[in-house]
Amino acid sequence: MIEERLAALQRATPITSDVAIITPKQLLVEGLVDKLRVTLKAITRFDAEIETVATTPLPDYALFRALAAAAPNLAPRLLVAFGEQRERYASAADLQMFVGIAPVTESSGKQHWVHWRLQCPTFVRQTFVEWAALTIPRSFWAGAYYRQQRAKGCAHQTAVRALAFKWIRILYHCWQTRTPLR
Repeated sequence: MIEERLAALQRATPITSDVAIITPKQLLVEGLVDKLRVTLKAITRFDAEIETVATTPLPDYALFRALAAAAPNLAPRLLVAFGEQRERYASAADLQMFVGIAPVTESSGKQHWVHWRLQCPTFVRQTFVEWAALTIPRSFWAGAYYRQQRAKGCAHQTAVRALAFKWIRILYHCWQTRTPLR
């Protein structure tokens, strides 16, 4: 694939040959590449530190690391989403509402509508949505549930959010009982 793109670039006709346009854009790209290298180096350091912190003193990390498609990137994020205080959430529904996965139902008169929560930690919500999407090919039931939602006419993102809603109920039980998912 990369070879095909490189060959296509060699055959391409340039839009312009004006040095006054090309030179500043080239300098901009070189500056952005330098910034990208620094950012990638910092990300590598963060990943190493997260792995060190997550695996040593945190006993619940094993619950999340064992999840399909969670390790190494999403397991620490899931651990943080649940936290260590099991009394913080009285039920899975409380957690679903806090992270913004539970839909909001509103009505006025004869009208009725459902939308997603706007007031929630969006990074935490995104963690559950990303992880749920990654479980579709790795978990039989998750894949079946996703396909069922799509067959009902749900858009991809809606089906993934519905799957995340289900997953939170399962993970909440595992977290409360300190039982890894089998």
